Amino acid sequence: MEHPENDPKYNGLNVNKGVVKPPSLNPYLKKRLRSNSYSVAEYVDGILSGDRVILSQAVTLVESSRPEHQEIAQTIIEQCLPHAGNAIRVGITGVPGAGKSTSIDVFGMHLLEKGHKLAVLAIDPSSERSKGSILGDKTRMEKLSMEKNAFIRPSPAAGSLGGVARKTRESIVLCEAAGFDYLFVETVGVGQSETAVQSMVDFFLLIQLAGTGDELQGIKRGIMEMADGIVINKADGDNIDKAKMAQRQLRNALHLYPLPESGWSPEVLTYSGYYNLGIVEVWDMIHRYIDLVKHNGFFERKRREQAKYWMFESINEQLRNGFYRDPEIAGLLATLEEEVLNSRKSSFVAAREALERYYQQGK
Repeated sequence: MEHPENDPKYNGLNVNKGVVKPPSLNPYLKKRLRSNSYSVAEYVDGILSGDRVILSQAVTLVESSRPEHQEIAQTIIEQCLPHAGNAIRVGITGVPGAGKSTSIDVFGMHLLEKGHKLAVLAIDPSSERSKGSILGDKTRMEKLSMEKNAFIRPSPAAGSLGGVARKTRESIVLCEAAGFDYLFVETVGVGQSETAVQSMVDFFLLIQLAGTGDELQGIKRGIMEMADGIVINKADGDNIDKAKMAQRQLRNALHLYPLPESGWSPEVLTYSGYYNLGIVEVWDMIHRYIDLVKHNGFFERKRREQAKYWMFESINEQLRNGFYRDPEIAGLLATLEEEVLNSRKSSFVAAREALERYYQQGK
C-alpha cells in the first residue's frame, strides 16, 4: 500500500516502502533437516561405522519414554551388544563446583592426544518443578566439544534416577559399538546417583576440593568405599598446602577401611585441571588399577555382576511402569489417594489394596 505522505502535494516529504517482512520459519529449514526414520539395520550400520549423527539419534530413542521408540531402541541395543564391552569405563563424581566438567575436558584431551576415542555421558541436574535442564556440560568442555573423536551427551536427571541410569547404561553399549574405547560417566554429585553410576563403570573417580573450610566434610563412608581413586582438584597457587593437607587426611581415612574386593588400595592424588598439572599421574593410577583387576580376574567378575544387577533393575522398572500405566489401577489410585488424605484409610492398607487388585488382574 502506497503511503499517503508520498502524494505530490506534500513537497519535500518522502516515505520509503520498506522491505517485505520475512517468513517466521526459515525457508531453508526443510532442506537442512534430514528425516530420522531410519530402519534398525540403518541405525546399527551407522553406529558400527562411527556415524555420530546416527549415534545421537539412537541415544535419543533410548532416552525416549514412548513404547514404540523403546521397542526400536532395544532391538538396536541387542544387535550392537556383540560389538560392545571393549572400552574402559570411568565414573566421575564430586560435589557441585569441584570442577568435574573442567577435569573431564582436560582428562579427555589427554586421551585424544594418545589416539583414543572418548564418549562422555553426563547426567545433568534438572529442575524438579519444571523438569527443565540447562544441559550445559558442553559449554564447560570447550576443547572436547570441538574434537571429532569425542562424543558428549548430557542427559537430564529429572524423574526416576533408576530410569536415567538404565538409559545411560544402554547408551554405553551404543557408544562402545561405535568405536569409543574410553567412556566417562559424570554424575550430578548430589544424592544417590553415585551408587547407580558405580554399578556401570570399571573405575570410580571421586573429585574433591581443598580449602572449602571443612576438609573432613568429604570423608563420608559411603562414597569413600565406592571410590577407586580420589583426586583433589585446584591444587595450585596458594591452595597447594591446603590440598596436601586434605590429601593426608583422606589417606589416613582410607586406612580405616578394609581392603576392597578388587585387591586395590585406593590412592589419593592432587592435581589442577585449570593449569593441567598432575593429569598424567591421575591416568597412571587408573591404568595401574585396570591392569591389576584384569590380571586377578576382578574386572570380568565385576562386569558380570553389573550385568546381573541391571537385569533386576530393568525388571523392577518395568513392573513399576506396568503398574502405574494400567488404566484400572490409575482410577483406583485416585480413589485410594482421597481416602488416605481424608484419614479414612492408612497409606499401607491403601498400597496393599492397589497391589492386590493389580495382581488379581494377572490371574
